[in-house]
Amino acid sequence: MTLAQHSYLVCASQRSGSTLLVESLRATGVAGEPEEFFQYLPHTSLAPQPREWFASVTDESILRLLAPLKVGAPDTRTSEQWREDLLAAGRTDNGVWGGKLMWNQTPLVIDRAAGLPVRSGTDLRSALRDVLGEVTFIHVHREDVIPQAVSMWKAVQTQIWRDGDVPEDAARVTPEYHPGGIAHLVSILADQERQWRRWFAEQDITPLEIGFRELTADPQAVVGKTLTALGLDARLAPPPPLRRQSDGRSNEWVQRYRADAEENGYPLA
Repeated sequence: MTLAQHSYLVCASQRSGSTLLVESLRATGVAGEPEEFFQYLPHTSLAPQPREWFASVTDESILRLLAPLKVGAPDTRTSEQWREDLLAAGRTDNGVWGGKLMWNQTPLVIDRAAGLPVRSGTDLRSALRDVLGEVTFIHVHREDVIPQAVSMWKAVQTQIWRDGDVPEDAARVTPEYHPGGIAHLVSILADQERQWRRWFAEQDITPLEIGFRELTADPQAVVGKTLTALGLDARLAPPPPLRRQSDGRSNEWVQRYRADAEENGYPLA
């Protein structure tokens, strides 16, 4: 095993702005090749599909808006092969490794680390250490979970997760508003954020904190701050490589959901 000379992990939840941060860090050429390496499910080798986010939902008015499941193929790599592949894929020539981890992906890290020949423990902190070595933690969070959930509800319908994406094997879909779908995601995303904050406190970790509003207001400055925290040159921070996907429909749905939540008791956080 060859660990990177320095590893960092962006800890977040979906639609929090973390993609803007990691793509900007990638564009520097010296801050690793950060990707969401831990999202791929061993039984399919695919990231969670729209219907998998709604596995506990039985409301057909929600499920009809989501694409059918794809079969995929099992990932047959050993834990050692998996670790070597992700270390190689996430590292730049200067030895810096970067990656992104969502709370819902942490069980996969623990399960994969369990197959390594040498282990320091069975908890998440030990698993990350066994896979990556010592890590600098960066916590990206969104201050208001409702716009975050609206953004994700649009993405699971359209399968467009970032600017420029084209969904595979699917025509471009016009998303539909559904308060129940958004409510389900509000609960998931709010819980992920609570779990990250709980875990940081339990582990006595003080991550570099990056809020969505700060990041989207001045991405280049935030990337510069992050580079400095990683011991890299802040002057390498690039202009933002992605455009925001929020639009008038997003803003309308946020306000509409707040009204529906107040009237019908849907979660607000």
